[in-house]
Amino acid sequence: MSSKNSIPPKAKKIAKVLEIHGDQRNDPYYWLNERENPEVIQYLEDENAYAEAVMKDTEDFQHQIFEEMKARYKKDDESLPYFFNEYWYIVRFVEGKEHPLFTRKFQTLENEEELLLDVNVLADGQKFFEVGSVAISPNNKLMSYSSDNMGRRIYNINFKNVETGEILQDQIANTTGKVVWANDNEHIFYIRKDDSLRAFQVFLHQLGTDSSQDVLIFHEEDESFDVNVFKTKSLAYIFISSSSTISDEQRFIPADQVMADWQIIQPRMDDLEYAVEHYEDEFYVITNADEATNFKIVKTKVAQPGIKNWIEVIPHREEVLLEGFEIFKNYLVLEERTQGLLQLKIIDTKNNSVHYLPFSDPTYTTYIGLNLEFDTEKLRFGYTSLTQPSSTFEYDMKERTTILLKQQEVLGEDFLPENYISERIWATARDGKKVPISLVYHKETKKSPETPLLLYGYGSYGHTVDASFSNVRLSLLNRGFIYAIAHIRGGEYMGREWYEEGKMLQKKNTFFDFIDAAKFLVKENYTSQRHLYGMGGSAGGLLMGAVINNEPNLFHGIVAQVPFVDVVTTMLDETIPLTTGEFDEWGNPKEKEYYDYMKSYSPYDNIEAKNYPHILITTGLHDSQVQYWEPAKWTAKLRELKTDDHLLVFKTDMSSGHGGASGRFESLKEDSLEYAFLMKLENKINGN
Repeated sequence: MSSKNSIPPKAKKIAKVLEIHGDQRNDPYYWLNERENPEVIQYLEDENAYAEAVMKDTEDFQHQIFEEMKARYKKDDESLPYFFNEYWYIVRFVEGKEHPLFTRKFQTLENEEELLLDVNVLADGQKFFEVGSVAISPNNKLMSYSSDNMGRRIYNINFKNVETGEILQDQIANTTGKVVWANDNEHIFYIRKDDSLRAFQVFLHQLGTDSSQDVLIFHEEDESFDVNVFKTKSLAYIFISSSSTISDEQRFIPADQVMADWQIIQPRMDDLEYAVEHYEDEFYVITNADEATNFKIVKTKVAQPGIKNWIEVIPHREEVLLEGFEIFKNYLVLEERTQGLLQLKIIDTKNNSVHYLPFSDPTYTTYIGLNLEFDTEKLRFGYTSLTQPSSTFEYDMKERTTILLKQQEVLGEDFLPENYISERIWATARDGKKVPISLVYHKETKKSPETPLLLYGYGSYGHTVDASFSNVRLSLLNRGFIYAIAHIRGGEYMGREWYEEGKMLQKKNTFFDFIDAAKFLVKENYTSQRHLYGMGGSAGGLLMGAVINNEPNLFHGIVAQVPFVDVVTTMLDETIPLTTGEFDEWGNPKEKEYYDYMKSYSPYDNIEAKNYPHILITTGLHDSQVQYWEPAKWTAKLRELKTDDHLLVFKTDMSSGHGGASGRFESLKEDSLEYAFLMKLENKINGN
């Protein structure tokens, strides 16, 4: 490496004191939030140059592993066709192209293909390009599509006449990308974002008019709520959903009456969550009403939708988390989670018989697939495990027979499911709770103190990281790594209480669970601290930061992807995207109790002069979820205070956002960098 690039960049310090509740925090790297400041861009570029220099000796390996990952994917792959409103819809990828083609066929799959949208044409010449959604009008003649060319998840909506190929003049900027067609084929509903990127307004647009004439239908004034708009499966109603972390409010109109008055199902109440689906003259509601912590299903007449009219259909159960449901003419299908594992429960509503689909892997995930038809006995569902590629099945609910419709293809000769072993084990956390861990490894990999192990975690927002297959991960497993997922509190793996015990003033349970899971893996000789690695992204990056502050010697290396690490400063700044909507997750630091607790674990605020593990940090300049300056400040402060000579590599993608690079294979380069970093550390240990 050149002498200039071999020296770690040193960000300048500008005095900045932040004060609240009589407490002062010194933040000399606060200035790095000036996105337009050339000195900020230069610092990011310097860090990128240093990262490139440090990783120079892995460039060939990165290229090798990228090509290896890419080679496992079918180059001309296509989605499973689904039938809706007289057409079969298919999304295809063509060999040599990065972006999808949206197509359809009339009535039967034997008919000629109609190309709706070639995203490769739209993306030509763009550094970043992503289509958010494609929606077809009820008469099948018009199409809306939304696109983002910055990576900040702000979408422009365009329209196309699919019969003539003409792009209509209508254009709508600054939206979430979601479009819902009214049944009249000339009106659409869409959502705008405010300056902090909160989805807050629903508009009605009439085709053929300028977007400046669009009618504001709903304005969500509570900054802790986001809005969504959707059409029921029956196509009979359009809903506006207004939701915070702990509360929902749903309002609706008939889909063929765009000027109708919106009716509210049940006005918002603190701690009342509910979601709605329609069937005949009733609404089915999944809710936590009446202390149904793990949710229940009720129904109510469309004409009398309020909570006082709700009639119980599926009762609340202490041991079962109800995650979702699907209504058919003669069946009700439930997604249930028991002891961490998902199950699909089939209820015949004509005779009330009940049965479950059988699954055999020790750890897996399953889910209700895309089911657009009401009057059918066929259920589409998805299934995957750590050893089984993602598959879509069709299940006959009457005959109880299953057909495999499509399985993710893994090309090459290096993958057979039977060559890999998956397990689920239970670690005991410091407060006595049992924390599940899902693992996968090659059958030739021995569990030992010399075995490298990568432990992944998230643990926030009730989001559950289930055991699923990864094409990319094979490149680690085939090189002797064990891969593990710690199902820590803050997610809902073990039910709603598992989430409640890992948020707000109990957030540290998330970090302690991960640490205790890691120590358990070492104790049980799956690996040793010398060969133990941690990985997490976004709120999982917060997890990584908190863990290494608490236990700096537990992990040999850490990968923190787009990490949320400057918790206090971000949660005090309500102009930053997502902040106001997250007070119910983290607490509001304008209240001293939450401020003190947050400050006690915020990774950036708790960096000390001590040894830290090897660290790789990644971000995107245009990230809308976690702003780039959080990992930038974290890196700068770690460089200043850490007392070791371990690697600290910080890489900023200057053209992408929270989701990373656009395009089908470009994101594999990020995976290649991360895996090369891990292998570099392993090779160092082994003297290679």
